[in-house]
Amino acid sequence: MPEGLSGAGDPRSLIRLMTWLSPAFPVGGFAYSGGLEAAVVEGHVSGAGDLAPWLETLLVFGGLRNDAILLAESHRAFDQPDRLSDVASLAAALAGSAERHQEAVRQGDAFLAAACAWPQPVLVSLGANTAYSVAVGAVAAANGVTLGDTLVAFLQAQCSQLVSAAIRLGVIGQTQGVAIVAGLEPVILGQAETVCGLGLDDLGSATVIADMLSMRHEVQYSRLFQS
Repeated sequence: MPEGLSGAGDPRSLIRLMTWLSPAFPVGGFAYSGGLEAAVVEGHVSGAGDLAPWLETLLVFGGLRNDAILLAESHRAFDQPDRLSDVASLAAALAGSAERHQEAVRQGDAFLAAACAWPQPVLVSLGANTAYSVAVGAVAAANGVTLGDTLVAFLQAQCSQLVSAAIRLGVIGQTQGVAIVAGLEPVILGQAETVCGLGLDDLGSATVIADMLSMRHEVQYSRLFQS
């Protein structure tokens, strides 16, 4: 079980984590699909039977895995400004397309702006164009949230956002969406535990189709989402 999932943590840390990763927190996540819209348009995802393995693949082999690793590194480096700056620069550089870069840094900047309600020195260390995963990891660590809890909550929130996007795209219904999120729980917990032991040398992905679809979304004729 990942560090921090024993239930013995500070309740204030838990309630902050729930607030930061709530759909109501003003990061604008509803505007992005992470390339999922292109996957739907081109027929790679047409229903629940496609969406669940698509998300699992992103968690285990793709962008969500890399985001989790970057979050973990920023969590560890929250009180080391130079190291944290390097992680933030790397995260921005690793974006697979222009849209994915905008998605990451716009949500990251919005997250940091809203997180000023909980003042911490780390907010000064992180400048503009900070990737969302880095912002969440550093702010969570500064507020005493364990790495394990942060990883689980972040990955669950990201998957839930993609499921919500699929519902808006009309490929699944709400009941199917809830079932997909429930079915991903073991994968999310397993990945959180794995990522706790990984570092920057473990970054990498094997989801070429998803990455290419993210690029093709940039020139898609009709779009509901910004990515």
